[in-house]
Amino acid sequence: MEIVKQLSAEFNIREDYAKNIINLLDEGCTVPFISRYRKEMHGSLDDQIIRDFSDRLNYLRNFEKRKEEIIKLITEQEKMTPEIMQSIEKANTLTELEDIYRPFKPKRQTRATIAEAKGLKPLAETILEQQDVGKLEEIALPYVNEEKGVNNIEEALNGASDIIAEMISDNAEIRKKLREFLFETSSIQTSLKEENEKTHIYQMYENFKEAVKTLPSHRILAINRGEKDECLKVEIIANQEKAIEIIKEDILLKNGKGSYQEFIINSITDSYERLIFPSLERELRTNLTDVANEQAIKMFEVNLKPLLMQPPLKDKVILGLDPAYRTGCKIAVIDKNGNVIDTTVIYPTPPHNQIEESEKIIGDLIKKDNIDCISIGNGTASKESEIFVSNLIKKIPENVSYMVVNEAGASVYSASKLGAEEFPQYDLTARSAISIARRLQDPLAELIKIDVKSIGVGQYQHDMPQKRLTEVLDGVVEDCVNAVGVDVNTASYKLLEHISGLNAGIAKNIVEFRKENGAFKNRNELKQVKKLGDKAFEQCAGFLRIVGADNILDNTGVHPESYDAVKKLLALFDLNITDINTEKLSRLPQLVEEKGIKQVAEKIGVGEPTLLDIIKELLKPGRDIRDELPKPNLRTDVMSMEDLKVGMIMTGTVRNVIDFGAFVDIGVHQDGLVHISEICDRYIHHPSEELTVGQQVDVKIIGLDIPKKRISLSIKKAKEE
Repeated sequence: MEIVKQLSAEFNIREDYAKNIINLLDEGCTVPFISRYRKEMHGSLDDQIIRDFSDRLNYLRNFEKRKEEIIKLITEQEKMTPEIMQSIEKANTLTELEDIYRPFKPKRQTRATIAEAKGLKPLAETILEQQDVGKLEEIALPYVNEEKGVNNIEEALNGASDIIAEMISDNAEIRKKLREFLFETSSIQTSLKEENEKTHIYQMYENFKEAVKTLPSHRILAINRGEKDECLKVEIIANQEKAIEIIKEDILLKNGKGSYQEFIINSITDSYERLIFPSLERELRTNLTDVANEQAIKMFEVNLKPLLMQPPLKDKVILGLDPAYRTGCKIAVIDKNGNVIDTTVIYPTPPHNQIEESEKIIGDLIKKDNIDCISIGNGTASKESEIFVSNLIKKIPENVSYMVVNEAGASVYSASKLGAEEFPQYDLTARSAISIARRLQDPLAELIKIDVKSIGVGQYQHDMPQKRLTEVLDGVVEDCVNAVGVDVNTASYKLLEHISGLNAGIAKNIVEFRKENGAFKNRNELKQVKKLGDKAFEQCAGFLRIVGADNILDNTGVHPESYDAVKKLLALFDLNITDINTEKLSRLPQLVEEKGIKQVAEKIGVGEPTLLDIIKELLKPGRDIRDELPKPNLRTDVMSMEDLKVGMIMTGTVRNVIDFGAFVDIGVHQDGLVHISEICDRYIHHPSEELTVGQQVDVKIIGLDIPKKRISLSIKKAKEE
């Protein structure tokens, strides 16, 4: 119940909603299913909030599990006290828990453990507690014992000091105070190490210093990479005097200021310099990195969703062009359904420069296959290929346009097992061109075939904790695929495996069933698929579409569990299933409004959110939510950086949103940077508050550096014109 209350407060939702979400997750329901088909149970929260809720639930459960482990471990040592138990119960983070457990954790051999083995702990406790029972030399004398390795008074006192230093270092309250102090007041300082081939990359971090608490995530990751590349020396600079004062206040306030004060202060200094600061410095660097990683992963998440949700270029015949120099540009033509109808190779780029021959080949394909659009990969030789295509378009009578698409991962896909399974009759190079064509025709269906970390919509992806990055990005893919829905009769198993309730095995079984029995005619046939049981059917059915199904509802987002409710709804207004897609049904929203949404929902036995979803689906069966987004920005002409001038206003497409700005494609093969300060007039914490990948924006060129291929852009200045 405590977790339910905490999640309810943190997410600002009713306790019964929090409890319902937990129960649904524990029953094996997926986030897309809970978000789409159980709205009444959680107040219509979107999939992202439910996913964040699930992450937080896992953290809190791990926290409770660790709390129980620590209680058990301390109790087994017979050292549990009411005070320690109270501290454990009051702890809010794993860090606080580990601080409490620190003194009881089995230690490797340290100076303090060696001193304790020599019997010096009572001496250390006497000194620390300021039990004024004589001079230091007098109270240390009884502990001199050559058999135990304590040869004289000095060795006894040194051992006691080591024990005191470790006791202070293990003090949870002191560590908490110093942790907060270091975060609030310390700085990170970097300097360049000896020259190597990468040193020039980190030139800006020579003699660099910034307060820890203001250090942005992207800078933390850059510094970490510089350190990893052995180009930077990194250290935390803190006020040691003030830190030691904090410890002194804590220790001397509790135990008084007796005659052993100077000895204790020396032990405090040793504890801070040798134990506490190195430990907290590592911890601080780790925490900074963890926060920066989460921010970078969040940016991947924010950027990936709009990229995957780019509107498809439907009902078009597309020519995919995979640019290259020496080996030639690979060509693949796909029809309106994505089937390959032609492949070839042309050589319009250096060193061959066979422009006329290439123009004839492409011109003939355009006539023969009725090509509508050319999709050009943005890799090597992309610029020359774009110029070739633009010049060709000017010469031919056919109405053809082109677009440069992100080809990241296309070569990996072409050499993959999946690529070979899909196109065994084509070689690697042809598969790459096919992928480039399909990325324009249906970005989502094609991009999910590759490792989404390779798409290039974030920063420092190789430095991230890969398990966490994969987990988050897989969640984005799952949300996008289920939001769009999938045609069960045409989808690849790779697309199907992202559907709620399915996995790779069941997805392959669906494809196999299709091959053996022909196209699915209704959703109920899914129950005949091997290993697709009742739970999987419940989770997946609403997200799978069957075009031309026996029942038109099978081509909508209406879940089979609501089919009876649909019949009751239509009957309530003298309508029928056959009225779907007719003028007669278009009046349904008005009729429901007049009768009252609440009353209608009660009569047909569903909640109000489900009723509204049903109406939306009945009005547009087979709808694709991506169709409502701005269409791809197709071109017929090309520009180069030399054509640009400061002051020009152009329309571009946002390619990547990062912590300090966004990169925008303005059609010159080199993306321009809009710094965060040039996005809008109001203050924003992050560019993602205003921009998303794939968004079209007007920009003004405010800076050009052609030799370095840098373009500075401004969105706010473009609006002022």
